[in-house]
Amino acid sequence: MKSRLAPVLVAAFLAAGAGHALAQTPLDEPLDDRGAKRLDRMERAMKELRAIVFQGRETGAPVLVQPAETQGLIAAQGDKINDINQTLARLNGELEVIKHDLDQSRQDAADLRTSVASLREHVAALEKAAVATSAAAPAQQPPPPTATAAPDPAVAFAAAKAALTAGDNGAAEAGFRDYVDHYGEGPGGPEARFYLAKALMARKAWPEAATAEIGAIRGWPHTRWAPEAVLDLSRALVAMGKQADACQTLDELASRYPKAAPSLLKSASGLRAQAQCGR
Repeated sequence: MKSRLAPVLVAAFLAAGAGHALAQTPLDEPLDDRGAKRLDRMERAMKELRAIVFQGRETGAPVLVQPAETQGLIAAQGDKINDINQTLARLNGELEVIKHDLDQSRQDAADLRTSVASLREHVAALEKAAVATSAAAPAQQPPPPTATAAPDPAVAFAAAKAALTAGDNGAAEAGFRDYVDHYGEGPGGPEARFYLAKALMARKAWPEAATAEIGAIRGWPHTRWAPEAVLDLSRALVAMGKQADACQTLDELASRYPKAAPSLLKSASGLRAQAQCGR
């Protein structure tokens, strides 16, 4: 019974106080701002206490009522906390993605460094093998030069290529060798070495042809003749008895130039079988 009457007594007491305060204020005198605010607060308190009385009558238990302003502040703070938690969760997720991408980039960079180092070692080994074989092979005298490089590199290149097309391998070899000596470091140098290797292979000068092809494909250029140059290098290596190097070079052909002409890839497959590459 005590729990039911406590809110009612508080309401009655405050209501009586509020009534007493109102009774002391003449009705015909205007309220100042402070008095008006006080009156508003008292009216809100009376409404809340009235709600307590009615709720107490229905339930028989005391009811704790908090001012509306406090409830609003608590709700607002709760919303802010939820927003902060959601923002932190989103940032954590973004950080995880960034960390994963960074780790992947580092791994890719490490793999690339490993591939470059392996390629350099492979090319250096081929060059060393070609030089050693050339030194051990019987000296072969190239045919006497029948063409000299013209002052204009374009004219010199065209003349040497015309000789190769016409089947004059001696003139083509001399022309491209002279071109490489004078303009080998220019933009036409790699292609000139490719055609020089063609002329050398015609007289079975395999070590010299392999050396020229290695110079032609250094850096794995993306040109129309590059896949054929890799295939010719493999042929020269097979002719030199270096099947393992030939197989590794054929692997590079498939990896570096997968879109090469079907006829060239078919020739590579036949050369792989000849070198007994095992696949």
